[in-house]
Amino acid sequence: MATTLSLFWNLSSASKQERISATVKLVNSLEKFQGQHAPKVSPGSEDDEENIGPTDGLDVLNAHDVAYSIRRLIRGLASPRESSRLGFSVALTELLSRLDTVTSDQVISIIVDGSKIQGSMTGQEERDVLFARLFGLATVIHSGLLVRQTPLSTSPSSATNSSSLESYKELIDHLLNLAEKKSWLRECAWWTIEQAINAVIKSSVSWKEEALASTLEVVYEHEKDIWTPETVAITLRLQPAMPKHDWKSTLAPTFKDSDILAPANFLSLGRILKETPGEDEWQQSHTGTWKAQLHYVWNIIFDSLLPESEPGHRQNALFQEFFRVVVDETLFGASSSPERKFWGFLVFKKALRRVDGTDLPMLFTKNFMRSWINHLSHKDRHLHKISLDVVKDIQNFVQQNPELGYTLILQLTGIHGSQQFDKLTRTKTVESILSRMDGDGIMKYIRSLLEQMNESDNDTVAEEAKKVWIADQFTALVRNGAIPKREDWIQLILNWFAVQGLYVVKRTSAKGLLAALRVTPSTLPSDDFRRICRGKLLGCLADLTPTPTASQKGDKAPKEGTKVDDESWISKVFTVVNHLDKDSKHVTSQLEPSQEEQLLLQQAHKTIDNLRQVRRSQFTEAARGVELLLSASLLHRRCANLDVAVIQTCIAAAATTFSTDNKSKKRRKSHAISQSESDSPKPIDMLVDVLIGFLEKSTSYLRAVANKTFSCIASAATETTIDLIVAQLERRNPVDLVADEEDETESATSEGDDEDAESSDEDNGSEFDDGNEAALELRMKIEDALKANGAEAAIGDTDESEEELVDDEQMMAIDEHLAEVFRSRSGDSKQSKNVNAQREATHFKNRVLDLVDIFTRKMPQSPHNLRLVLPLIELATKSGNDERQLSDKARGILNNRLAKLKDPLQEVDQEYAETILDELHIRARKAHSSDALATLSHCSLFICRVLTNVGCEKSVLRLYGESIVDFMTRKASSLNITFFKDFITRYPALGWCLRDDILDTSPKAINAYRKCQAFQLLNVILTLSISAGDPQNVLSFILKFHKSVLHFIDSACDDQVSLSAAQIKDLFKSVILGVRQASKVDSSNQNVWDSGVWRTLHGRLVASKRFGSSIAILKLCSQVE
Repeated sequence: MATTLSLFWNLSSASKQERISATVKLVNSLEKFQGQHAPKVSPGSEDDEENIGPTDGLDVLNAHDVAYSIRRLIRGLASPRESSRLGFSVALTELLSRLDTVTSDQVISIIVDGSKIQGSMTGQEERDVLFARLFGLATVIHSGLLVRQTPLSTSPSSATNSSSLESYKELIDHLLNLAEKKSWLRECAWWTIEQAINAVIKSSVSWKEEALASTLEVVYEHEKDIWTPETVAITLRLQPAMPKHDWKSTLAPTFKDSDILAPANFLSLGRILKETPGEDEWQQSHTGTWKAQLHYVWNIIFDSLLPESEPGHRQNALFQEFFRVVVDETLFGASSSPERKFWGFLVFKKALRRVDGTDLPMLFTKNFMRSWINHLSHKDRHLHKISLDVVKDIQNFVQQNPELGYTLILQLTGIHGSQQFDKLTRTKTVESILSRMDGDGIMKYIRSLLEQMNESDNDTVAEEAKKVWIADQFTALVRNGAIPKREDWIQLILNWFAVQGLYVVKRTSAKGLLAALRVTPSTLPSDDFRRICRGKLLGCLADLTPTPTASQKGDKAPKEGTKVDDESWISKVFTVVNHLDKDSKHVTSQLEPSQEEQLLLQQAHKTIDNLRQVRRSQFTEAARGVELLLSASLLHRRCANLDVAVIQTCIAAAATTFSTDNKSKKRRKSHAISQSESDSPKPIDMLVDVLIGFLEKSTSYLRAVANKTFSCIASAATETTIDLIVAQLERRNPVDLVADEEDETESATSEGDDEDAESSDEDNGSEFDDGNEAALELRMKIEDALKANGAEAAIGDTDESEEELVDDEQMMAIDEHLAEVFRSRSGDSKQSKNVNAQREATHFKNRVLDLVDIFTRKMPQSPHNLRLVLPLIELATKSGNDERQLSDKARGILNNRLAKLKDPLQEVDQEYAETILDELHIRARKAHSSDALATLSHCSLFICRVLTNVGCEKSVLRLYGESIVDFMTRKASSLNITFFKDFITRYPALGWCLRDDILDTSPKAINAYRKCQAFQLLNVILTLSISAGDPQNVLSFILKFHKSVLHFIDSACDDQVSLSAAQIKDLFKSVILGVRQASKVDSSNQNVWDSGVWRTLHGRLVASKRFGSSIAILKLCSQVE
């Protein structure tokens, strides 16, 4: 007993692991005791007479500890402490499953006797007792004792069996009484009855038929016409086990068919499972309070219709009808409460895990989709949370079955769903499903959308909206970075946009491009839809053109499928457009070019062919860039009416840069790109000027083309090219910007940019509203001016006889007030224009900085990088608060690109580099922030590296020496010690050369703090640069350094200089460092060390009022001695 009592305590633990561990130990111990127990021969021994105990008969065949444990475990079922009921029931179940010395009748009797309700019990105590009886009876079933066929192993009578029909009936009666006693126990008690029936069905006991017959009689005969979900569950269990029974009479009149899952019974079954009280008796609810969990009968129904263990016995067609009637029309019916719809969502989630892929559409029924969309659309809906759970389950389902994503999307956007499903529900359900689908599923989805294009609709507006929606879906597929890209479906989408936006289909084609797009002459799109397709074509090409700056460290890799076989998507689409232009049999171009444009197009195509020949030989990257620019310009001309001058400029530059004649081939052997010797602009400058013009347009397509083209031709950039780019970064007066903008507006022709056409109407509307407000404000000001001078504004019709005359003086005063009103109005308009122009200029500079970033990445060894330093410094240090993004981007290029270049620049202009370094130091001495000074320091180190590579260290030392003098002697100097520490750390040898400048300048410092910083710099030099000097020079410098420190500390003892104790400690540490470094050079230390002066200083420190009490200072001074 002593070995098992301690184990009972952990059975109540809140930890599941502790409860299981205690159960294992307890049962194993009791098994050992039972194995060592010798049963009593007769029940009337002397021990029984002396020790009168319980009369349950457990002590006859069981060990004392075992009998005590059974009684203790049954009593523990009524304990309210923590998880006692769970722990004790598990232990009792496991113990009964291993003992063959007890009968079900004995255990049931003990459970019933120990769970009787007394009149003096409180409500909580009564509840505990009822649960104890329920859990106890469940242990009898789950342990297998209820249907155990083996007789008692040590029974005096070999005919005593562990189970019997009488004990089964008794157990069913007790469970039925529990179900009727409390409504909140009903479902649990009936579930336990169902478990008992299931145990009997699976067993081979001799009294199986009698037991099932008695159950049938008890369940149905007493209240035959009252049907509940519990009786439905019992019926589902009994029907397969009792096929000979007359079920038609048993189920009548509630059910029409003898099979409870027959389609004729679904309407009645739905009303029962809905559990809604009604007028009919069979509709009455006996379940009490509504619960958020599904009734266990649903598990039995799913096991009957869609068994997971037996796929061959699945009744998919029957389940489809069951789901439609019982779930969709009943739980999701128009009159259903939110609670029943909640159950419906739970049933859907359960069914989603069971149905096959081919039967998946049957779950997305009409009423379910309506309820789901409604509750997803607003967060304040009752079932919004469970609706989101359904979305998550669907997403996880697609994650595990990507091939079924296409089927799900068809249901969400189909007849019961909505094409705008994500928009209506304010979720990204369709988008997330697409991102989880494979390439084949995406292709199926695209083809289904193409088939919808050919479906005619009598409603023209609806048909147009459907086409726009399909175009939006195609765009979303291309732009969604989470969707795995594949060449075939990307090409299909781009071809579709090109055909819909640029051509009119005359005849169908059985093969080729038009057959793949499934375009027919009957589906003639409107002009607005063509404009939309052209804009989306350019937008998709912009997204598919990889950004050259995306390969930086930490950035994402380019999207899969953006470039195939080293040919850009722009070139691919351009090839498709050329093919369609020649196919006059099937398509006609929407806009027929004039003769001049035809000649220009022929010349452009010829130039592109020449560029492709050049690409096959050499200069592949530059030729590819020019070809991309020309192809992109021609496409933009077709889609958005690009200026012809741009194309002409590209053709001229390409013809000058690349030529296929023999002379030019010889010239290319020595020059990668030929340049014109005349005064005309260089071809590379012409191309870059075109790219800058693209950036001014601020469209994503032109920006992507400009960046990609420049990354290809960056190797051909010259000084004039960099100057052209840098000129765009210069600050200009906003008034000049407005004037230039007005001039461009007056001289420019309408280009019809389709990418911005969609928002033009909205912009016009907003401008009209703003104009009305401004006009109203102006009118009120005029009226106030008239009233102030004795005149009233005329409103509506006025009678001339009632008008008051105004004299000349009043008229002059009114004129002055009106002039002031109009002047203020003009000033506000100009100020607004200035702000807008400045904002546009900032965005334009931001785009130009992309070119700068591309150049520094593509050409890290180019000497032209020097020409970028000062303009970037100007942006990084002098930009306003409204240009923060611009300054941060410029600072990032300086700090992360130029300052971290690994390879030295080639063919550097030494004089120009010295000029830049001089300007950097001048700016650093007047920097207004620590960030600006840090950027200037990084750039200064970069120029120092450039100059040291060409052997120009003297200029570097001169400028840093001048900056040290400025730092020490000028109070308003913006330099800090970090500026010089970075230089010494990066170039220790040059730092050693600055030692005397720092030491000689320190006495001229404007205050003691600056002088202490000078000694800190010398400390860094002694730490890092000592190996760069001659031993004799090192020793002489250390001696000179010690004398300066000694004099400085000595003056502090006389209160000539105000130093803190921390500063004195740092000075002594520098001296100790000097001693150590000197010992490395001269081990005898005789040449530099004079301990006598330091002893004298120690005495002065002891006598000092400020430092005499500092033990740390005195110890450091003693170490120096």
